[in-house]
Amino acid sequence: MTFLNEFLFGIYPYIAGTIFLIGCLVRYDREQYTWKTSSSQILGGKHFLLGLNLFHVGVICLFFGHLIGLLMPHSWYPYLGLTPSTKQALAMTAGGIFGTLAFIGMTILVHRRLFNPRVKATTSKNDVFILLLVYVQLLLGLATIPVSAGHMDGSVMLLLADYAQSIVTFKAGAAAHVEHVHWIYKLHIFLGVTTFLVFPFTRLVHVWSVPVKYISRSYQIVRQRA
Repeated sequence: MTFLNEFLFGIYPYIAGTIFLIGCLVRYDREQYTWKTSSSQILGGKHFLLGLNLFHVGVICLFFGHLIGLLMPHSWYPYLGLTPSTKQALAMTAGGIFGTLAFIGMTILVHRRLFNPRVKATTSKNDVFILLLVYVQLLLGLATIPVSAGHMDGSVMLLLADYAQSIVTFKAGAAAHVEHVHWIYKLHIFLGVTTFLVFPFTRLVHVWSVPVKYISRSYQIVRQRA
């Protein structure tokens, strides 16, 4: 196993994870006025709500799909009526559907952000960077589907799951699980970890502020001018 593989997939995730946690805590403690999405909805733009909804539905489903799919112990498969091959087929189908929704939504949002003069005027380089990072990550995720179609036995999926589970449980030798997988999986993992690394320094921090009290909060009274 090469040092580069060990660093990128065995050490780098823990560096990114540490910065992710500490960075979010420090930013929330010291810079709460920057803890926001910096929404540009008020500036309008054709198809904005369509793109926003498609992206959020797609990316939320992708996140939980990855979370459950990768961290589910292999011993649970039979209890759910799954085999490695059927689980891979399910992951490819769901990933293809929700990945496409997120990709279409993100395409609308990126085009609006870069080519709508009013929106572009309020856009920082940081905004462009994180948008393009997520955009490329979505493209890579979709690109893994045809590669996965070449080995439907689920063997690579098991390696990726073993890798993820080894990382979150701090097992030694995690990088060995992905040493010989296709480069597109490696790049997808690397950019995914990098997203966690830069997370505290971008608008993505708003993910933590889930409006759980939104449904139960008191409604606003709006009076029309006579």
